[in-house]
Amino acid sequence: MPEKNKIANSQVVCDVLIESAQNDKNILVLTSDSRGSGKLVPFAEQLPEQLVEVGIAEQNLVSISAGLAHMRKRPFAVSPACFLSMRSIEQVKVDVAYSHTNVKLIGISGGISYGPLGMSHHSAQDFAVTRAIPNLQVLCPADRFETKKMFEALVKTNEPAYIRLGRGAVEDCYRDENFSFEIGKANVMRSGDDITFIAVGSMVHEVLCASELLEKKGIHAEVLNVSSLKPLDEEAILQASKKTGLVISVEEHSIHNGLGAAVAETLSEEVGIRQKILGLPDELPMAGESDEVLEYYGLCGSSLA
Repeated sequence: MPEKNKIANSQVVCDVLIESAQNDKNILVLTSDSRGSGKLVPFAEQLPEQLVEVGIAEQNLVSISAGLAHMRKRPFAVSPACFLSMRSIEQVKVDVAYSHTNVKLIGISGGISYGPLGMSHHSAQDFAVTRAIPNLQVLCPADRFETKKMFEALVKTNEPAYIRLGRGAVEDCYRDENFSFEIGKANVMRSGDDITFIAVGSMVHEVLCASELLEKKGIHAEVLNVSSLKPLDEEAILQASKKTGLVISVEEHSIHNGLGAAVAETLSEEVGIRQKILGLPDELPMAGESDEVLEYYGLCGSSLA
């Protein structure tokens, strides 16, 4: 059995940003008293003049980032997803998206990563809010390998984007970096013709586990990783869904207006495809360790199978 991954996606982001910022002095990292939780201490130590600490002031974080982008800088704004996607959402809409400024908004500790702290720190609505804003890409990598490829692409683009990352290390979904990645494109992680799983972020590993359990029962599940909710790879969703006619979307997000809704919108004019949306129900989510919360809501591999 392969050794469990201990490298958090945010640590990979830090490594990519250090390497990129050493070659491009216009790349800046801004944090809202979150360099520790964002695994950005090495960046601050190696490139102190390219890190801006604004303190616990998420709205200022976004507006300052937008101002720097207007000065041809390439800012990456890092803050807990629960605050970045809610407290500063007007600044995201107006200063970043409306003005089409090249700001990368990195929401760390997304989903129910802050488990014991409860609803105030859960970000179960960030996909819903951000994907409704024009001119804003919405991304969420499945593991450390996809995170690396995603941020290597992001440091080169000029598009505003919101990227959700989890808090701790997640299990590998890819074996290595030997796969193609493109913003706006989904990846088939496993082929099958009985049922289709469509997942995002941390749930990709869970549906892969579920597909392995189903395989033992003679049920062949297709697994589609949608790391880009916007732009959305509608063609891949349609192809995977039509292949089986049975679709289960899985997300660490409210069942409303997230991945499941995006899939439903894509399939709304299709005939003969059945879909089930799995995620966090429309209720005040329980507080507890992340694994406990996911298991409670049936979002672990065995429950999905």
